[in-house]
Amino acid sequence: MAAPTIVFDLDGTLVDTAPDLIATLNTILAREGLPGVAFATARNMVGGGARHMIERGLAAEGVSRSAAEIQLLCGQFIDHYAAHIADHSRPFPGVEAALDALAGGGCRLAVCTNKLEWLSLKLLGALGLTQRFAAICGADTFGVQKPDAAILRGTVARAGGEMEGAIMVGDAITDIAVARAAGIAVVAVDFGYSETPVAELNPDRIVSSFARLPETVWALLAAQKSEFQQKVNR
Repeated sequence: MAAPTIVFDLDGTLVDTAPDLIATLNTILAREGLPGVAFATARNMVGGGARHMIERGLAAEGVSRSAAEIQLLCGQFIDHYAAHIADHSRPFPGVEAALDALAGGGCRLAVCTNKLEWLSLKLLGALGLTQRFAAICGADTFGVQKPDAAILRGTVARAGGEMEGAIMVGDAITDIAVARAAGIAVVAVDFGYSETPVAELNPDRIVSSFARLPETVWALLAAQKSEFQQKVNR
């Protein structure tokens, strides 16, 4: 059996990207002559991507734009964000120690995000995290996004892993839904960008800090191994 593959969401899970994403949103809104969105309000918009953030930001001011105009604003958003991708974004506390513990315990690590792949690589590169992952896959890597199971299966395969023994780690409904669709266990962090408390989304486990992640992963892997052995012995 291949080594266990632990697959991470990016925004709101591994990295606190809200500061740079919200600053970008407010820059785009300012160009449209609109006030910015308060940080506390905008933080829960982050998980939906650039288009979602722009549409929500416009709607907050009772403003609408055509599909073509939204597309133009999305392009401007991505250009500005790429230039400021790690001005203030940082890994959540304990990320590197948790990744070290998992890798040291024999796990391969991967990233599966709805962020564009090149932006994901740029961000993780700027933070010195790229080499920790066997695969970094985004919304454009396979032509599908979470919660489509194909993106998670493709990520695990690209990392050289197998779905049996894979675990998803994320912060939002899309992460939980893609894990369910792919038939694997999912751990939710409760400090991310989900508008709905993750406890209401029924992940297999919830952690409030990365310090708890390795032991949680080991417990899930042990439970999976036990279940597999029970099936074999029947």
